[in-house]
Amino acid sequence: MITVTLAILLALLLLSVPVAAALIALGLSIGTIFSDFPLYRAIGEISWSASTDFLLLSIPLFVMLGEILLRAGIAAKTYNALNKWLSWLPGGLLQANIGTSALFAATSGSSVATAATITTVALPQGRLYNYSEKLFAGSIAAGGTLGILIPPSINLIVYGFLTNTSIPRLFLAGIVPGILLAILFMLCIGIACFFNPKLSGGKQTATWQERFDSLKDLIPVLIIFVVVIGSIYAGLATPTESAALGVLASLLLAFRYRAVSIDFFKQVFEGTMRTSSMIMLILISANFLNFILDSIGLAEMLNEFVTNLGASPLNTLLVVIALYIVLGFFVETLSLMVITIPIVAPILVNMGYDPIWFGILLILLIEMALITPPVGLNLYVVQGVRRTGSITDVMIGAAPFVVMIAVMIVLLIIFPEIALYCTQFVN
Repeated sequence: MITVTLAILLALLLLSVPVAAALIALGLSIGTIFSDFPLYRAIGEISWSASTDFLLLSIPLFVMLGEILLRAGIAAKTYNALNKWLSWLPGGLLQANIGTSALFAATSGSSVATAATITTVALPQGRLYNYSEKLFAGSIAAGGTLGILIPPSINLIVYGFLTNTSIPRLFLAGIVPGILLAILFMLCIGIACFFNPKLSGGKQTATWQERFDSLKDLIPVLIIFVVVIGSIYAGLATPTESAALGVLASLLLAFRYRAVSIDFFKQVFEGTMRTSSMIMLILISANFLNFILDSIGLAEMLNEFVTNLGASPLNTLLVVIALYIVLGFFVETLSLMVITIPIVAPILVNMGYDPIWFGILLILLIEMALITPPVGLNLYVVQGVRRTGSITDVMIGAAPFVVMIAVMIVLLIIFPEIALYCTQFVN
């Protein structure tokens, strides 16, 4: 049963069948082969129940929040402000790339949106000051991955939905690892530019007066973060309601910066609908496939198979990590999550691993997949905005940051309290 299921899934993926269609086709196929009951008749009810879950309403709202901030030009102001504060560090603008990505991640919830936004804003500056374009593009691709770790995170919402795990606790768990990973990225840049100054461009300077004057451009991002995250932990809003509050706050900021127009709303709604429809269709398809897997007993069979192997929890975890690293080379990240989480998460939780901790570890593995070829999505996003040179340059520039993510994964395994410390403050 396991072999047949994997063979059908791999065949569909190799044929480049769209992921949502592949999941539906896989569910219908194995449901027909391994069950005497007409399981396909449940597809309507499952699709309805999955698409009407109140929690999932937060996904299009967070997508819209990121779109509004992108179209309103707030990211450009944030980048310029952080450049004034970080330009004295080895790497200058490269450090600003990571700092701005971390701040924008605290509002957008999407790695793709973060990478696309920072590339648009930062790349002209990197070329102006003659930075190494490989490392410059790689730093943006890596910084964009912070968008799914630092809350709010769409991928953490998806994980919480699939595992029935507390979204507020997942958001809290992502803060410290997200900050530490940003520091590791900046440390990597600093060391590289210290030993090879040619990687960084012309020296930029700013007076203390200019730095303090620029602080006002950081206020919009902080406002959004406080509204979204603060409303959750103050007990004023659920994650879905906080997303709606974030959209309202971002619209007010867009009006404040006089960025609102008919074309503005057209771009925001179009971007929101395109991204949200893709995510929701994949989630609905995954929900149906999970129903089929449970109905034919495949999930339980896999659990028993792993248990009977007699491997220690640590060895099992290492096998899972290796599996995600390999799959991350070939499978798009959201698809990788919805295909594997319902099977892998229960196995590790039954072995004693905390589901919150595993959620953060999984996001780090997904971050690695975002910047590793051949299907690293952030690499293509950066190259798509860059439009010159080869995508190989972006891959080479992102390679040191893959190592930093691996270091962060090791730290999280050795010191699980990195993710779990903040969660003790909420129920």
